[in-house]
Amino acid sequence: MNDNIIAYQGVEGAYSHLACKKAFPNSITIACDSFSDAMKLVEAGTANLAMIPVENSTAGRVEEIYRLIPKLSLHIVEEHFEPVNHCLLGVKGAKKENIKYVSSHPQALAQCHTNITNLNIKALAKFDTAGSAKEVSQKNDPLYAAIASNLAAKLYDLEILDDKFGDLVGNVTRFIILSKDIRKPMYKKDIEYITSLVFQVRDIPAALYKALGGFATNGINLLKLESYSLPGSLQASQFHIDIDGHPDERNLKLALEELTFFAKEIKYLGIYKKRDK
Repeated sequence: MNDNIIAYQGVEGAYSHLACKKAFPNSITIACDSFSDAMKLVEAGTANLAMIPVENSTAGRVEEIYRLIPKLSLHIVEEHFEPVNHCLLGVKGAKKENIKYVSSHPQALAQCHTNITNLNIKALAKFDTAGSAKEVSQKNDPLYAAIASNLAAKLYDLEILDDKFGDLVGNVTRFIILSKDIRKPMYKKDIEYITSLVFQVRDIPAALYKALGGFATNGINLLKLESYSLPGSLQASQFHIDIDGHPDERNLKLALEELTFFAKEIKYLGIYKKRDK
């Protein structure tokens, strides 16, 4: 399959755009207004893949994604970890000590709160990081700055006034890469895998406990367990799990067989190689 067209949410220079370029250096990227739009481009065949963030080491999970994925006919084929390095960007000739206003996405502003406070500048919340950089470029005022990626600085011809403006070191976003095609890798003993799936539990006492019990008795590690209510119901819940392993491994195969007794509507989202953070 040709992986040269990849969709993402945001504008050019967003961290999702940067992740696309890191994971697929020769790709053609398509910027979308929403996560749903990016995924639907893949469903329609306009894009081959979608780069979607699911969690950040500082900000936590992107809950919207866990609700969207089960509704679409897409599959997780890879994961990608992208370091989030917040840069303070200004127009050419601007000085860090002269900045009076800084704009960015609220999460980026929060992750740079200490540095913003130390400079005694006013934070302006905007829709996204790269869009803020574009706006500062268009404004062309040395009193205004943006918090965004170094890619945004390059795209919008801005100067990097501080290339480590975030308060925390090691801020990382985990992305999943979605495809319309199922790509189940052949099991190899020396490679680590993740199996992702969603399910609902049957209406019996201790159903979740019993559904997950097979993983414990077979020595299977769960990397993630997310729960959320289904639309239109305050009682029915759906569960997303990331499992450390490949379904062709004997112990995981036994655990999944046990899951079928206590769960319903099990949907496999993908089987893919586990990446280093």
